[in-house]
Amino acid sequence: MLCQFSFKNFKSYRDETVFDFQAATLPEFADTLIRMEKCGDLLPVGVIYGPNGGGKTNLLQALSCLISTVVKPIHDLEKNRLNVILQERVACVPFLFNEDSVKEPSEFQIYFRTAQNEFRYYLAILREEIVAESLYRKKIGGKKPARIFEREGEEIILGPSISKSNINTDVNAKMPYLSFLAINYNLPVISEVQEWFESCMIRSYANPMAEFQIMLSEKEAFKEKILCFLNDMGIDIDDYRLDSEEKQLYLKRTIHGKGYELPFHYESDGTKKLIAALPVILLAMYEGRLVIIDELDAKLHPKLLRYVISLFKNPGINMKGAQLLFTSHDMSTMKNTVFRRDEIWFAAENQEHGCELYSLYEIRREDNERVNYTAAYDKQYLEGRYGADPYLQNMLNGGDWK
Repeated sequence: MLCQFSFKNFKSYRDETVFDFQAATLPEFADTLIRMEKCGDLLPVGVIYGPNGGGKTNLLQALSCLISTVVKPIHDLEKNRLNVILQERVACVPFLFNEDSVKEPSEFQIYFRTAQNEFRYYLAILREEIVAESLYRKKIGGKKPARIFEREGEEIILGPSISKSNINTDVNAKMPYLSFLAINYNLPVISEVQEWFESCMIRSYANPMAEFQIMLSEKEAFKEKILCFLNDMGIDIDDYRLDSEEKQLYLKRTIHGKGYELPFHYESDGTKKLIAALPVILLAMYEGRLVIIDELDAKLHPKLLRYVISLFKNPGINMKGAQLLFTSHDMSTMKNTVFRRDEIWFAAENQEHGCELYSLYEIRREDNERVNYTAAYDKQYLEGRYGADPYLQNMLNGGDWK
């Protein structure tokens, strides 16, 4: 489970930026939190709002860059332990509107939790080469983290848990040492970290081809769950069939007692997106994975988007701590009946053309009090109370069209 992700000097983000899945002490939706003994509660959902060009996608790309940088070398050599569901590797590009930042590394740090441990992994990249890297582990409920390894330039220092394993510390400058260890050694602590990174699923529905990357299975148990969820969402489908010869998916409906099959590409855009997204979401649910989705709301009715969100926020369904992180333009779901205040985040461009990220929970009113959990979040956002949004302010104020 993701606890916290921070980064700096990546694309439109110049300064250190922190996204947090650690739950604040709030009264609302307390029963939806991911709970474990001896450690803090985590959020099941995080959503990022903001104008076009505000940095929503680049935040997800920063996280995707870190994950894919670690996972892709392992996957390319077929050393992965889990079914990897990634988009193409995201290139590491620094903030370009500053002469100094171009010469400085992009830095990423991630805190995540497994069944037994909490890990902190740090990676710094400059011109496609790893300039610094470290991995620390702490037992859940423990006090002091232990070093697994540290890397500074060409020097690598091993921690006590792997130092006696006769491990090579000579690694290609473009290869993360974490990936190198996963590929070449069978070390339990590295395998634990490797599997967490491989479990992360990344999808971008800003890319139309994502709707055609279907992961449906003919297994009856899986098919039954998919059809059940589709019917719950109002998509009346009785069955589906994968034709291996035609390489075509057919959806079946029964009308007046007679069955009809329709090729997948004839379906509505919303149905096609649901068919593409649901298997990913269900896999996350049943294996406790992190799902990162850009523009989840594209082509989805707001009620369907709320339904997907509700799956992650229902402990009776989300029993293994799956998490959903996504971007959205849909104001109708920015409600206190859908989200906690610490689940809503905003990305916006500042005056120096860099992007900033902050949560609704962090915002203070004029009286220095936090936004109340009974507030109309969508209305206040459109009024500009949660940060400068020139597009919305121009529309609300009539703008200057002369």
